[in-house]
Amino acid sequence: MFLLGWKTLRRDLRAGELTVLLLAVTLAVAALTAVAFFADRLQSGLQRDARQLLGGDVVVASDHGISSSLREQATTLGLNTAVTVVFPTMARADDAQGGNSRLVSLKAVESAYPLRGRVQTSGVWDNHWTVAQLSQHGEATFGGPVAGEAWVDPALLAGLEIQLGDTLHLGEKAFKVSRVITSEADRGAGFLSFSPRVMIAYGALADTQLVQPASRLNWRLLVAGEDAAVLNTFAQQVQSLIDQGAERGLRLMTLESGSPQMQRTLERAESFLRLVALLAALLCAVGVALAARSFAARHLDGAALWRVLGLSQRAIIGAYLVEFLTAGVVASLFGVLIGYGVHAVFVSMLAGLLQVQMPAAGLWPVALGLGMGLTLLLAFGLAPVLQLAQVPPLRVMRRDVGQLRPASRTVVLAGLAGFAVLLFAVSGNAQLGAIAVGGFAVAVLLFAGLAAIAIRVLRRAVNEATAPRWLLLATRQVAARPVFAVIQISSLAVGLLALVLLVLLRTDLIDSWQQATPADANNRFVINIQPDQADAFQDALRQSGVHEYQWYPMIRGRLIRINDHVVSVTDYEDEDAKRQVDREFNLSFDETLPQGNAIVKGQWVAGQSDGLSIEEGIAQRLGIALDDRLEFDIGGLQHTATVTSIRKLDWSSMNANFFVLFPVAAMPDLPVTYLSAYRAPETPGFDNALVRQFPNITNVDLSATLQQIQQVLGQVSRAVELLFVFALAAGLVVLFAAVTATREERAREYTLMRAMGAASGLLARVQRAELAGVGALAGLLAAFAAIAIGWALARFVFDFAWDFPWLAPLLSAIAGALLALLAGWWGLREVLRRPVSESLRSLSAS
Repeated sequence: MFLLGWKTLRRDLRAGELTVLLLAVTLAVAALTAVAFFADRLQSGLQRDARQLLGGDVVVASDHGISSSLREQATTLGLNTAVTVVFPTMARADDAQGGNSRLVSLKAVESAYPLRGRVQTSGVWDNHWTVAQLSQHGEATFGGPVAGEAWVDPALLAGLEIQLGDTLHLGEKAFKVSRVITSEADRGAGFLSFSPRVMIAYGALADTQLVQPASRLNWRLLVAGEDAAVLNTFAQQVQSLIDQGAERGLRLMTLESGSPQMQRTLERAESFLRLVALLAALLCAVGVALAARSFAARHLDGAALWRVLGLSQRAIIGAYLVEFLTAGVVASLFGVLIGYGVHAVFVSMLAGLLQVQMPAAGLWPVALGLGMGLTLLLAFGLAPVLQLAQVPPLRVMRRDVGQLRPASRTVVLAGLAGFAVLLFAVSGNAQLGAIAVGGFAVAVLLFAGLAAIAIRVLRRAVNEATAPRWLLLATRQVAARPVFAVIQISSLAVGLLALVLLVLLRTDLIDSWQQATPADANNRFVINIQPDQADAFQDALRQSGVHEYQWYPMIRGRLIRINDHVVSVTDYEDEDAKRQVDREFNLSFDETLPQGNAIVKGQWVAGQSDGLSIEEGIAQRLGIALDDRLEFDIGGLQHTATVTSIRKLDWSSMNANFFVLFPVAAMPDLPVTYLSAYRAPETPGFDNALVRQFPNITNVDLSATLQQIQQVLGQVSRAVELLFVFALAAGLVVLFAAVTATREERAREYTLMRAMGAASGLLARVQRAELAGVGALAGLLAAFAAIAIGWALARFVFDFAWDFPWLAPLLSAIAGALLALLAGWWGLREVLRRPVSESLRSLSAS
C-alpha cells in the first residue's frame, strides 16, 4: 500500500496531475504562516518587554500632576518611585549655530529614572552614522541628565544643525547638549509621535517657564518593587481611587494604553494581514476542491483497472491516502519556508512601528502551517479522490458507469467545520473570523444564485434563428450543464473578487486618505499663545505676509456633570468615551460659527451666554443630547451651560476644530490662551524668527508630520500588498482550476462535433466565446461584490467619502474575460489539438 502510494505520487508529479493542488496548498500555508510568524514573535516580544516598555512594574498616569499622597502610598508599601513628565514644545538652537527651531517631545525625569528597562546614550555622534552604527556606541545610562544638560535624539542634532556640546534653548532656559539618546525603553513611540526627544532633569523644568495653563502635560508615576503581592496591592488602591472618582484624570497604564497609537497601528496592520491571509486560504480551498475533483475524474479509468487486477478497496484508499498525505506534508513544509521568508520582510517593512526586539520564532506557526495544509487536502480534496476506490470494474468496458458523485453531506460538513475552526484560530478574534468565513459563504451563495439566473436569461436571450452558429453552440454548451456552469462561474467570481478588491482598496482607499488634505490647507498650528502676546503675534504674522489665519481662544476644562449627574469613567463601556471623560477638553468660544462646522441639530444662537455647541461624535459617545446641562471644571472654576446645538465637523479640512464651542465673543472670567492656524510662507527662517520672538509657544509644523504619517502608512500598505500577492496568486489558481475542470467533458463534446463535420476554427470560436462569456459574467459579479465591500470599508473603517467607481464593473468584466481566455488557452489548448481518432476510440470504449 505504501509502495503503491509512493509510485502513484511520483507518476502524478511527473504528469503534472498534482500541480494545481500543491500550488494551492503551498500558497495558503505560506500566507497564513507569514502572518502567524509575525504575530507570534511580536506578541512574545511585547509580553517579554512589557515592564521595560512602561519603565516600571506599575505606572500611574495623570494629566494634572502626581499627588504627594499617591506617592506616599507607594513609599509606605516599600516601593521605589520616580516621576516623569512629557509634553510637546519648541526647541531652538543658539543664534551662533543658526537659530533653527523644531517641535520636540520634552521629557523631564527624576534621578531614579528608569526603574525598569534602561536608557542608552552615546557621548559621540556623527551625522553620517546609520542607526545600527549609532546603536553600537550606545551605553546604559542611569539617573537622567544633570541640571543644565540635555540628552537629545540624533534627529534633532541633524534638524537644528548643531553638535554635541552646543547650546539648546527650551523656553527661557539654555541647556548644553551632552549626550545622544540611542534607545529609550519607555519611549512609547507611536503612530503620531514623530517629534524628536529632548530629556532634561525634572528640577530644571520650572526654569524653562514652559508649563502654561493650556499645556498638555502627561505625568507618570513609575513604581517598582520585588514583591508582586505588594505591587498588586498598590495597583488595587489606585484602581479604587479611579473607580470612586476620588482623583480625576488618573489611569493605570498597560502596554496598550502606554503606546496606544503604536499598538492600534500594529493591531490594524496585523488584522489586515490576517484578513488577507484568510482570503488566500479560502480561495485556495476552492482551488483544492476544483482541482481534486478534476484529479479524481481523470483517474476513474485507472482505478477501474486496479479493481480488475484484484486490488481491494482498502488498498486503493490506502494508496491515495499515502499519496495525498505525503504531497500535503511536502507542500506545507515548502509553504512554511516561504512564509518564514515573507514574515522577515514584514518585520523589515514595519520596523518603524516596532519598539521591541522580537525573539526567535516559535514552533506554533509551523504546526499551524502543517495543520492548514493537511486540512485543506483532507477537507476539500480527499472526498472525491476516495470515491475512486468505489469505481466498479465494469467501467473498463463501459465509461458511463462509476461516475463521480457529490460528496455526502456528512463528509462535506465535517470538512467545512474543521476548516472553519482552523480559520477562526488563525483570525485571532471571533469577529474577524466571522466576517471572513461568513462573508465568503454569503458571497459564494450570492454568486451561485445570480449565475443561475444569468444562465436562464442567456438561454432565452440568444435567438436560434438569427444568432451566429458559434454563439449559439457556446450558449447551448453552458446551458446544457447548468449546475457545473454555476459552480464554474461562482469559482471564477470568487477568484476575481480578490483581484478587484485589491485594486479598489489600493486606488480608492489608501490614495484617497493620502490625498484628503487640500493643497492650500493650513500647515502650521501654534498653541500656548498668551493673552498679552496676542496682538504682537498677529502683527508678526501680518508682517511676514500671513494675512489669512484662524484665531481662536482655547480653554482647558474637564467635564464633571451632565444634568447634575457626576460624570465617571465607570458610566461608559466604550474605551474612547472613558478616555474623553477622564481628561481635560480643549474648549473655545466665538460668536460666529466657524468654517467647516455644520449644525445638524438645534440652532446656533450668537451671543447666548448660557449655551454651547457640541460635536456630534462625542455627543453620541457620551450620551449627550440637546437641552442637556453640562458643567465643566476650568482651572478650579465651575462653568455650566446648556447644549443648544450639535455640530458636524469636517476633520479633513485641516482647520482648527473644537469639541465644545460657546457662542459668545468673550469669556473674561476664565483662564485662556490662544491658538492660531495658517499656511506658513516659504520665507526662509520664518518659523525660527517666530519662536525666537515668542519662546513659550508650541509651533506644530503639520506638513512634516503628515509626510511622516504617510510614510508609516506606506509601510503598512506595502506589507498588506505583499501578502495580497498570495491572494492574487490564489485567485489565479482558482480561475485556472475552474476553467480546466471541464477539460474531459469538453473533449468528448468537441469530438462528437468534429465527427459530425464541425471545423476546428468553429470549435475554437465556440470555446473562446464560452470562456469569455463565463469570465465576463464572473468579473461583473466580482466587481459589484468588491464595490460593496469597498464601500463598507470606506464607510465604517476608514471614514472616507466613497465615490462609486463607475468603470469598475466594465473593466472587471473585460479583465475576467481576458483572464478566462488566457487560462483556457493554457489549460485547454490540448483539447482542440487532440486527434479525432484518439477521441473516437475513447468514446467507443465508453
